[in-house]
Amino acid sequence: MSDHATQARQPRTYLFVPANRPERYAKARAAGSDAVIVDLEDAVAPAAKRSARDALSDALDEAAPLIVRVNAAGTPWFDDDLELCRHPGVAAVMLPKADGIDAVCRAFEAAFKDLLPIIESARGVEEVRAIARVPGVVRVAFGSIDLAVDLGIDCAPEGGEAELQPYRAQVVLASRLGGLAAPVDGVSLAIDDAARLRADAERSRRLGFGAKLCIHPKQIAVVKGVFSPDPERVAWARRVCAAFEASAGAAVAVDGEMIDVPVVERARAVLRAAGLTG
Repeated sequence: MSDHATQARQPRTYLFVPANRPERYAKARAAGSDAVIVDLEDAVAPAAKRSARDALSDALDEAAPLIVRVNAAGTPWFDDDLELCRHPGVAAVMLPKADGIDAVCRAFEAAFKDLLPIIESARGVEEVRAIARVPGVVRVAFGSIDLAVDLGIDCAPEGGEAELQPYRAQVVLASRLGGLAAPVDGVSLAIDDAARLRADAERSRRLGFGAKLCIHPKQIAVVKGVFSPDPERVAWARRVCAAFEASAGAAVAVDGEMIDVPVVERARAVLRAAGLTG
């Protein structure tokens, strides 16, 4: 897969909706998120797994496909969840607790849909480079809360999860080496605290993530704003690319700074992130 293909505009926000609340599906679709994930895993109690899957099955619509977070490999619901995901109303499968290539390959072979594995365990971090290279994987997500629990990490309340930075970096690096789109960072529990949410999203963007999981519609606008290039940045990228093209590939000055190939590549990435030709 080419770098330009993987760096084309990707979802910046993924909004979760519980699978056992089908009356919320339409509201989630209308909330403005780039993608909606119907959750069969954490949002649904074990006793309600089957009825939640049935509710999702009844609501799936090929004209408006959804991402489905299935239950993890090794659970009693995994195989039936994957069978449901063969439905044309399922756009992709989010695979939790991804800790090796076996479950990832099995999910792709069973559902034959794009996969978004979530890295949320020590073993997952160790295997993330291999996971990122599995056919069918289009993007990797980072499960910050579960990973912290698995590693016994107690993040400082106002510390921006600095304790998890080394593990986030591993996911970003594996995604780049695997030729994937920039990964998706985990949820922020801040719903009514826009400043904290913005700080969380800005940290994600600085570390190389390209999107964030959202647990409430209130989070969408803030996260989208952080992961959308601002107009001034887009204008700078246009100037850089235009000047570089006019110079026939030679180094050239733009806005008083020397522009060479690495800077041009950064400008092209900005344009692609804005949905423009890079």
